[in-house]
Amino acid sequence: MDSVRSPEWPVAPLGGLVGNSAAARYGTSPGIGPALGRTGQPPAAPPPPYRLPTSTGSTPPPAHRPPAAPPVPVKILIAGGFGVGKTTTVWAISEIAPLTTEAEMTSAGIGVDDPGGRSAKTTTTVAMDFGCVTIDRSLKLYLFGTPGQARFGFMWDDLARGALGALVVVDSARLDDCFPAIDFFERAGLPFVVGVNAFDGRLALELGEIRWALAIGDHVPLVQFDARDRLSVRDALLVVLDRALDRATRDRRA
Repeated sequence: MDSVRSPEWPVAPLGGLVGNSAAARYGTSPGIGPALGRTGQPPAAPPPPYRLPTSTGSTPPPAHRPPAAPPVPVKILIAGGFGVGKTTTVWAISEIAPLTTEAEMTSAGIGVDDPGGRSAKTTTTVAMDFGCVTIDRSLKLYLFGTPGQARFGFMWDDLARGALGALVVVDSARLDDCFPAIDFFERAGLPFVVGVNAFDGRLALELGEIRWALAIGDHVPLVQFDARDRLSVRDALLVVLDRALDRATRDRRA
């Protein structure tokens, strides 16, 4: 036997390509049906793997963001008698170099300006002290220190204009020096806090005795602080701010 063929296959010359083609074997015409092997078009190449885009030297513009609102300004007065530590209080907390109007004390002030026996004070504020401190992104305190001598009392009305509260600094050994400041804020109806400056870290009287001697009501906060210590001054000012906000809230509800 020279060759073996299936009875379904058409007769084709031995060794011929036609007899071994798909069209001859399965009776299909060329170009119909699925391509077998590599007889059709080669499959499309797979897509290249994803790669991060390389920098072209220019960055896309940032997304538009609304500008942050500036902090709300709050004016606070630092008041009290002569030589009680008002300027020191502003210097301790201010985040900028404070503006001061210090003048040298001369012999003309003997018997008029009494800084107290414990004080080595050689200068005095003749106009005001100014400093500021940012509480947070929404709130900034502007501090105005008043002069302590009675002859500069005419400036207090101007300094108090627009203020939301006050810190009355008191020397526990010289309580009578702070009476004019307390009387001023009570008449003006301005919320205030009495801060007793602890000279040398101690007080001459207890806080309860000081409240009784100053004849201030229980609604007026009375705190002890150190005018030289930044954190201590901060805590006293936060009490003033809380008092001012409480007053503003009650006025809004009224």
